[in-house]
Amino acid sequence: MKQVQQKDLEKQGNTHTPTEQEIPAAKSHFFGITLASLFAVKDGEVYEVREKNPAWYQRLLDVGFEENGIKPVPLEQRTSRKYNNLFTVFLSCLLCLLPIPTGMLATLGMGMSLRDASLVIIFFALLTCIPPAFMGIGGMETGLRQLVQARYSFGRYLVTVPLLLNAATVTGFSLASAVVGGQTIASLDPERVSVNVGIVITCLISFAVSLLGFRAVHFWERWTWIPNLIAIAVAVGCGGRHLRLQSEPAEPASVKQVFTLGCLIAGYFITFGGTTSDYSVYHDPKGVSRWKVFLYMYASFLLPSVPLLILGAAIGGAVPNVPAWNEAYQVTGIGGVVSEMLSPAGGFGKFVIVMLALSVIGNIAISMYSVSLNLQMLLPFFTKIHRLFFILVAMALMIPFAIKAAEAWEESLMNFLSVIGYWAGCFDAVLITELVIFRKMDYSTYDHAVWNVGRKLPPGVAALGASMVSMGLVIPGMAAPWYTGPIAKVTGDIGFEMAFIVTGLAYIPFRWLEMKWVGRL
Repeated sequence: MKQVQQKDLEKQGNTHTPTEQEIPAAKSHFFGITLASLFAVKDGEVYEVREKNPAWYQRLLDVGFEENGIKPVPLEQRTSRKYNNLFTVFLSCLLCLLPIPTGMLATLGMGMSLRDASLVIIFFALLTCIPPAFMGIGGMETGLRQLVQARYSFGRYLVTVPLLLNAATVTGFSLASAVVGGQTIASLDPERVSVNVGIVITCLISFAVSLLGFRAVHFWERWTWIPNLIAIAVAVGCGGRHLRLQSEPAEPASVKQVFTLGCLIAGYFITFGGTTSDYSVYHDPKGVSRWKVFLYMYASFLLPSVPLLILGAAIGGAVPNVPAWNEAYQVTGIGGVVSEMLSPAGGFGKFVIVMLALSVIGNIAISMYSVSLNLQMLLPFFTKIHRLFFILVAMALMIPFAIKAAEAWEESLMNFLSVIGYWAGCFDAVLITELVIFRKMDYSTYDHAVWNVGRKLPPGVAALGASMVSMGLVIPGMAAPWYTGPIAKVTGDIGFEMAFIVTGLAYIPFRWLEMKWVGRL
């Protein structure tokens, strides 16, 4: 072997004979260092510019395919002035069937009256839409994706904890949307089309939108709220006469029911704090006031969701008293109920059912867009792998999980919504406290040059430590279907409130000590 390598070197004009020690070192360099450099991302590497792209790839870019992944967007590339896109992107996302089964949990699952459920939905929605709308301003001002911004609090490495939780949460919402869409498609012909087939159809169409990226997502969401709204209005117009047949409980809602439903609503809204900046990173911060961006996003969460959550509560209260609805719900869930509501419309009703099934595409599309960005952040060299790959991975994982969740739909949705609000409360509290208290609303302190430099970012001990401290009250205050803490047995679920308030308060002294320790922000 040594003689062969010597001959090869001599053919290249190299007269040096390698020693026994140099041969393994040369192998190591060729197979190790070269491969490592292929995937390495340099500290502070920000903007990558290619002199020339392959022709097929350039054609994709020309039609709007997004090239950038999680790298910071420089100010000169933040040029979009379509600020109302920040309203329509979440309006279309939430103006679909997804809020309806969530609202049904209040009456059909928890036994609340429609009046009490409606009041709780309105109050907690008004409150919990504030954090994600406020956090969405940061994408426009910093050019950083939401979980990249989190590195400036949680650090380069400990951010992996909220990163994985956020990816799981966003995927969970996609699963819920896929199940609802699949149930609705299956309701057209339950004997020939299964819910599983409906789930696959819904997912494949959704991923076609999310593949193209930022511009395609915004374009899709800009207009699809219109047919969604028409379809929902037609369904209510056809079946609304049965909504008055409510099963009124004997007593008003208890404190436990109020806080437990409030936690579900918080889990529905506050988790958007992990994604809102993903959709504003290309918007020009100089052309609009922060208040206007906040109000666009706040309205986009509130206006579509509250009426549909209340509609869901009304449907849930009527299902036990309308035999056809109850029977359909047992077979294909909310899709079956909607199909029964539209049965007076005949063939046109079936067309509307298809529109309603496809209304969840916008929700799944933006969810998978954010999940692909989260996956790119897991390991340094993932930055070199195109977002397209992670979209495909997410699709391959989501379809079987959605099929499994559909087997125990109501229980799966209740378990999911009752837990996600806890970690999201911690996450939102940390990022808001960091920005308001320590960075004094100065977005320029989010330095692009250190976005992936662990030694120059905060260690993240304060952020994770404050979140863990809050768990001391979250766990005894939580009321999930599989566990109810001692405090929650008396008060109902107050886990979200404890997560948000305690984390925010604990983060202030913890972060102050961390800054003293490292000597910088």
